[in-house]
Amino acid sequence: MAKMMIPQDNPEDNGGMLTKIRRAVIGKAKDPQDSKIFHSLALAALLAWVGLGSDGLSSSCYGPAEAFFALGSHTYLSLIVACITAITIFVISASYSQIIELFPHGGGGYVVATKLLNPTLGMISGSALLIDYVLTITLSIAAGAEAFFSFFPGYSQHTLWLAVFALVVLIVLNLRGIKESVKVLLPIFVVFMLMHVGTIVYILLTHMGNLSGVVVNTAADVKDSVASMGVMAVIALIMRSYSLGAGTYTGLEAVSNGMSILREPKVKTAKRVMFYMAVSLAFVVFGIMFAYLIYEVKITEGLTLNAVLFSKVFGEEPLGKTLLFITLLSEAALLFVAAQTGFLGGPGVMSNMAADRWLPTKFQILSDRLVTQNGVLLMGLAAITLLIVTKGKVSYLVVLYSINVFITFVLSQLGMVLHWFRERKVEKKWKRKLAVNGIAFLLTLFILISIVWLKFGEGGWITIVITGSLIIIVMTIKHHYKKTSVILKRLDSLVLSVMPETIKELKDEEKPKYNPKGKTAVVLVSGFNGVGLHTLLNIFRIFSGVYENFVIVQVGVVDSGAFKGTGAIESLQEHIKADVDKYVTYIQSRGFYAEGICLIGVDVVQEISDGAQEILKKYPDANFFGGQLVFPEEIVFTRWLHNYTVFAIQRRFYYQGIPIILLPIRL
Repeated sequence: MAKMMIPQDNPEDNGGMLTKIRRAVIGKAKDPQDSKIFHSLALAALLAWVGLGSDGLSSSCYGPAEAFFALGSHTYLSLIVACITAITIFVISASYSQIIELFPHGGGGYVVATKLLNPTLGMISGSALLIDYVLTITLSIAAGAEAFFSFFPGYSQHTLWLAVFALVVLIVLNLRGIKESVKVLLPIFVVFMLMHVGTIVYILLTHMGNLSGVVVNTAADVKDSVASMGVMAVIALIMRSYSLGAGTYTGLEAVSNGMSILREPKVKTAKRVMFYMAVSLAFVVFGIMFAYLIYEVKITEGLTLNAVLFSKVFGEEPLGKTLLFITLLSEAALLFVAAQTGFLGGPGVMSNMAADRWLPTKFQILSDRLVTQNGVLLMGLAAITLLIVTKGKVSYLVVLYSINVFITFVLSQLGMVLHWFRERKVEKKWKRKLAVNGIAFLLTLFILISIVWLKFGEGGWITIVITGSLIIIVMTIKHHYKKTSVILKRLDSLVLSVMPETIKELKDEEKPKYNPKGKTAVVLVSGFNGVGLHTLLNIFRIFSGVYENFVIVQVGVVDSGAFKGTGAIESLQEHIKADVDKYVTYIQSRGFYAEGICLIGVDVVQEISDGAQEILKKYPDANFFGGQLVFPEEIVFTRWLHNYTVFAIQRRFYYQGIPIILLPIRL
């Protein structure tokens, strides 16, 4: 029957210059079957907080300022906005903690909307989130580069090139691996937290006596504003400020999207990360807005509001200027780190959508570093394109930002609300849970409507157009895969119809023996399906009497769906062994010798190429066979959606001098 074969990786066989350069830059391949690999790659709560929480914390560099600007001369109303913002952070975090509990395998807004609403709304949520992650990467990098050159204004013409360079560095770090990229960025995160939290604590402790004065002034500002503008106008002003500061909440959904990269127990780790994110973000945002009032910060040309604030706090002494430089430099650096959220979350969403055939299946494939390489590259290239098109202008990118994440927020919370209502008869705490998600739904819906209304005419419509275009593309992809699936099912049924209804497994003494003088056919299959059976039957028909020995080879692909733990790898091994055994039993029932070989890896071409060497040692005269689907109308679009793995194997075999015969299967 089928046996597992693990080809040995021989660096000397793959020692080309390009391979050596790739190994030097990206790193050596990792073994997905190593029992310790999951623990070594997964992020503990602290590192996950750095990788997933930096986006939210970086928003404190511009979110509070946006809200403060919107209030105009009514600055003391910012205390009310700060309180509402902090409450909203905790509400959204609590709602996502419930999503984490209900969906422990992750997927975030895409999976929630797909499972609890319907697949189409899930697709819209996922598409919106992908655009948001591209904008997160682009805006964070652009803002970081702009902040960096605020220290060196004479060189500001190089801002775009620094942004592109920083983005390329992040792409390389993420191709090396998630954990490696986060560890490199950890010192920046630590410096930011020390400088900002330390400064805010200092401000609060040294101005504790002013707290009552701030409250009194806020009350007076509210009273005067109501008298001059009316109650509704004041409420509208506060809500406008609250909505324009909505960039503060982006990143809170990242943990639910990134469950696959967290250390076991995943739910416990994820909830701890959510707690760290909520507390740190609420504290920093509230502290900064409170400090604006304490130091009576005013808008200053050429300086960010945070720069004005910290310059007042640290003073003009040499030590103060040094602390100011470190603080502002940590803000600039953290903005670069914040782009990491997009690289962690985006490829995960793409992988989930690819599993449901909304995106090409190649976005599920892992590299030999066990990274969703195609997703990382696409996110990076899309961000570079957007940087170049917008010339890295932060003022323009901010307009495009934060709309899409609230589409995902709203759909996720709506799905959860409906879920708790449906489960009210079996879930004891359904009222409390529904209340949490219900409040989050109302808050995020209000913010979504507000920011679309406020930003639409300023350029927000571009985000909606881009998202709509992506939705049309993924619907077209889904339509193609559906049509292909129908054809493949028809092929399966046609081929299976000529197979015996039951195939009796022979006893060992009845099984045909290997004939060393007979020729051997090595058949490459992707499962017990119509394609593999069609190929096998064609060999019997076209090469009747030529081959007496058959070897069935199948590779269990460790993609993002299978790479979820040691148990998932073992399940994959059992599945492919069962498929191969069916082929072996059928061939033996026809009187031929048959053997099955199961391979496990991330790269089908590499695994078969390595495995072929071992097979040829045992069967020197073997011929390899593979089947290839031929579509009625083959265009670039269909080639992009299908892997055409057998052609890649053919090219590799030709280079190695191994004969292979491809049998076409017309659809």
